[in-house]
Amino acid sequence: MRKLSNTIQLSIEGNAEAQRELYEEHRVYWYMLCMRYGKSKAQADDIFQEGLIKVYNDLYQYNESKSAFKTWSSRVMVHAALRYLKKYTWVDTLSLQDEVAYYEDNDETVFSKLAARELTMVVQQLPLGYRLVFNMYAIEGYSHKEISAELGISDGTSKSQLSKARKYLRNKLESQLKITSYE
Repeated sequence: MRKLSNTIQLSIEGNAEAQRELYEEHRVYWYMLCMRYGKSKAQADDIFQEGLIKVYNDLYQYNESKSAFKTWSSRVMVHAALRYLKKYTWVDTLSLQDEVAYYEDNDETVFSKLAARELTMVVQQLPLGYRLVFNMYAIEGYSHKEISAELGISDGTSKSQLSKARKYLRNKLESQLKITSYE
């Protein structure tokens, strides 16, 4: 296996083997990211395809002195997801919510008990606005300021959406845990 920087350079130059190597190394991570943003497998597949095209087209812009490749490529995939959702499913979902007071939520013990696959399945059930903000903040590490800039909403709306997403997830997970404990 080549050094990542060498693989990236060869990929930029059009080397199919290097491109395949880059894909094989990151495909699971990228696809799981797409699954968190898509509402279904079909949406995740579309996001994944659009994201891959963008990653390979923009590979020349990657600068290893500014960030790790995984970080850079994750941002490219997130932006592909946002573009896809704006184009196909975004109908003022986020702006319908007024800025609402939010509460800081520190009780996340339910989340720590779940495997990534289970959490992804539950996150997919979130309404679009909640899902976007939750993914961007809790999983991708965006700040509320960055989220508000990306989504065209206020910081307060971002915080409110996150708070509501956490509450929704907690309720959903707690009810699932109760059901499985009775079986």
